[in-house]
Amino acid sequence: MALAPGMAADAAQDGDTPQIDAPGLNYFVFALFFIFGGITSLNDVILPKLKELFTLNYTQAMLVQFCFFTAYLVIGVPGAQLVKKIGYMRGAVVGLLTMMAGCLLFIPASQTATYGLFLFALFVLASGVVVVQVVTNPLISLLGPQRTVHSRLTFAQAFNSLGTTIFPLVGATLILGSLAGVTAAELSGAELDAYRTAESAAIVRTYIGLAVALAVIAGVVWMFRNRLKGEQHEQSSIAGGFQLLKRTRFGYGALCIFLYVGAEVAIGSLIVNYLMQENVMGLEEQAAGHMIAYYWGGALVGRLIGSGLLRVFSPGLILATVALGAITLLAISTNTTGLVSGYSLLAIGLMNSIMFPTIFSLACEKLGAKAADGSGIINIAIFGGAVIPLLTGMLADASGSLAVAMILPAICYAIIAGFGYYARRPA
Repeated sequence: MALAPGMAADAAQDGDTPQIDAPGLNYFVFALFFIFGGITSLNDVILPKLKELFTLNYTQAMLVQFCFFTAYLVIGVPGAQLVKKIGYMRGAVVGLLTMMAGCLLFIPASQTATYGLFLFALFVLASGVVVVQVVTNPLISLLGPQRTVHSRLTFAQAFNSLGTTIFPLVGATLILGSLAGVTAAELSGAELDAYRTAESAAIVRTYIGLAVALAVIAGVVWMFRNRLKGEQHEQSSIAGGFQLLKRTRFGYGALCIFLYVGAEVAIGSLIVNYLMQENVMGLEEQAAGHMIAYYWGGALVGRLIGSGLLRVFSPGLILATVALGAITLLAISTNTTGLVSGYSLLAIGLMNSIMFPTIFSLACEKLGAKAADGSGIINIAIFGGAVIPLLTGMLADASGSLAVAMILPAICYAIIAGFGYYARRPA
């Protein structure tokens, strides 16, 4: 964990002492949470679009999430090493510019109407997101007293949820709203190629706009690259970070990050198709796409409420409670029909709200100067967003039922509930 010179001992003894003194910098971190949260949530909109354009089954469509979240496995530790070498602010610039490059790669992907190029663009985009997350998670922990780290990280994640609520609303209109009166399944040959190129143009316009915004933000961050004074990091080999997994609390927490992100992404990825089912809500694609905002909006509301509750109650017990709540809502959704089935699935977003920041902070308690290494390993664990959705898609294809596929996220939440109870007391 980066500490200003001479502050490490004081911070360890005084729970009211911020470990980095940089007033106002927390607003910059909140903005980064908003950006990478919003961009990640656009996968839930682009996935059904690509599924239709390339006539994919659920397993093939889930490659969108697989390629995006595989970046966490590949870039997590190298990203932490980079941030330790060049610092938090310069690391954020590198991450933002990499995200911009990923957005621009949607141009050749659209021009060639090639699914593989879309997947590669998403991988590059996600690589930048990983670097930005390696910066933001430990930095928000340092910009305030240790005693309120659970609450502060949850509040910062509320800005992440704000992005995940707003971006799908805009994305559903821009990306899903352009669907023509025919489908790719009805076309072949040159007509199919022309259809894919024309329809994917909506995706390109959206991501070009994001690329421009990211370039501007990267320029602003670069102007403040020297804002952090006396920033320090414990230098270690890439393999050194994996030594943290020997700590039971951290290892268990990293596993739960893997499972939580996987469950959250799997559900979010299937919302559109789930709500389009006749026995659920029977919505059109664009209308179902707009409903994604309720899922992520629930997380926003929950994080605002949770940031206060976590100051009063045991973070571990709250984590166990919401995990059990998610299991209950999954059971209700998959065993009912109509509005009850649809809205109970969307309400899981409220249960998800405090999970990531709480698991992260519980797992990383007392890491000290190894915080950047811990953040890198946690980012690798986010690879669960690639694995669990893909397995969920395979289960849906094998069973022919999205309801049956929801068993896998339920298992993930059960294990998370166990970690909450295990970590109910401070490390």
